[in-house]
Amino acid sequence: MHVTQSQGINPVRAELPIILTPEDFGGDATLESLIRNAPIVVGEKLHRAAGILFRGFDVLGEDQFQKFAKSFGHPLLSYDFGSTPRTDLGDGVYTSTEYPAHQKIPLHSEQAYTLSWPMKIWFHAIEVAEEGGETPIIDTRLLYQKIDPAVRDRFASKKLRYVRNYALGLDVPWEKVFGTNNKSEVERYCRDNHIKATWLDGDGLRTEQICQAVAKHPGTDEDVWFNQAHLFHVSNLQDDIREALLMIVEGEENLPRNVTYGDGTPIEAEVLDHVREVIADNQVKFPWQAGDILMLDNMLAAHGREKFKGARKTVVAMAEPNG
Repeated sequence: MHVTQSQGINPVRAELPIILTPEDFGGDATLESLIRNAPIVVGEKLHRAAGILFRGFDVLGEDQFQKFAKSFGHPLLSYDFGSTPRTDLGDGVYTSTEYPAHQKIPLHSEQAYTLSWPMKIWFHAIEVAEEGGETPIIDTRLLYQKIDPAVRDRFASKKLRYVRNYALGLDVPWEKVFGTNNKSEVERYCRDNHIKATWLDGDGLRTEQICQAVAKHPGTDEDVWFNQAHLFHVSNLQDDIREALLMIVEGEENLPRNVTYGDGTPIEAEVLDHVREVIADNQVKFPWQAGDILMLDNMLAAHGREKFKGARKTVVAMAEPNG
C-alpha cells in the first residue's frame, strides 16, 4: 500500500498542554485551592488543548493526587483488561507502566485497544528522573489530520483485530489482567465486552477483539486517531527480539500481542512506519517538575514515555468511562 502525505487540510493547532499555575487561582498554591478551582476552569480548556499541566501547587504524593483526581466528580477507574505491568496503589491510583528505564513507550491513548476506555487520565510526578523520562504527548485530532487520508479511510472501514496470548510467561499473565484465577469469571468478562476467548493447552489463554481505529469525540464531535496498532503490531519489536519470539512461539498468531485489520489481513509495515513518523514529527515534550500533574482528555491526546536514568516515580489515575 503506497502512503502519501496528507494534502489540503488545515490542521488543528492545539495549545498542548495549557499550563495552569497558582497565579491563575489568585496566587493560592494549596491543594484546597486546586480542588476548588480546577474543575471549574478545565472543561473548555481541556477540549481546546487536549491536555492541562498543573504546575507549582503544593501537591506531592499519592493521597493528595487521589483527592485532586476525585474532585472532578467521577469515581476513579480500575485498570481492567490492562496490557502492561503496573502496581495497584489503592482506590484508583496506579504506578505508571513498569517497563525498564531503557525502554521507550510509544505514544498511545489509554485502553484504545478495547471498546471501553477512560475519558480522563491524570499523571502525577512524585520523583523526577535524573535524565529523560518525559511524557511525550500529541493531539489525536492533529494526528488524524496529518495521517494519509487513504490510511485513515482503510483503518476506519476495516477496523482492527487485537490478539493477545497469555502463555509461557512472556507477557502479563491472564490472572493479573482479569484480576482473578477463575476461568468462568474470565469468560463472563469476555462475553460482556465482546471479546473472543479461547483456552489453550497449558492453562494458556488467547483473546481477540475487533475495535475502532478512528473515533468521534463525544464532547467536540471531532474525528480522532484512536487505536494502538503501531504499539501492538509485531513491527514495534526490535528485530532481534521479534526473531527470538517468533522462534519460541512458532508464528505471529502466537505472539504475546499483535494486531491485524479487522478482517484478519496483515497491516502493512509501511503504513505503521508512516503513523510512527507522523507521531514523531508532531509530538510535544516538556521536562517534568516534582509535583506536576498532567491531565489529559484520553480521546484527544495520546501519551508515551521516554527512556530515563535515575529514580522516577509517576502515578496515574483514570476516570469517566466512555460508555
